[in-house]
Amino acid sequence: MADVTENSPQDIVNRYRGMVETLSKYLKWFKENDSKAVDQKYNGSNMDSTIIFPVYDSTVLSFVKDAQASGLMDRNYVYLYSRKNLKTWKDELEYISNVDIMHLDDVNRIISKYVLGGQVKAGMWSEAVQHGIFEHAVRKMQELIELWDHEN
Repeated sequence: MADVTENSPQDIVNRYRGMVETLSKYLKWFKENDSKAVDQKYNGSNMDSTIIFPVYDSTVLSFVKDAQASGLMDRNYVYLYSRKNLKTWKDELEYISNVDIMHLDDVNRIISKYVLGGQVKAGMWSEAVQHGIFEHAVRKMQELIELWDHEN
């Protein structure tokens, strides 16, 4: 096997192949559940409680756990948003639909925003499912990897 140049299309494919294989098993579920609520609000048994937090569908939690376990979550995702002027989920979806293999890191940064952000901000995981961010990002990564994968 020939050496693969760093940040070449094949290097990018090699880096993301495992993650995408793992996350693509959720695509059908995401498609079936976009625009549905994937969390419930819970405030304990005391109705006077002021702390309300989301309780997520187990599939969402599994996706987040698998994404985190990939070791590819990028805490520097904020730079993508300022560099590409991404302000809304519609901007994110448009950007995802137009990326090529050389910008797969950017798609990963969008996933990272929601996976990592959802750990501290309630509702982000639900947003990502309802707006189709997770589905479109993983599907785009899968398409690009299949197109460029020369090892199989």
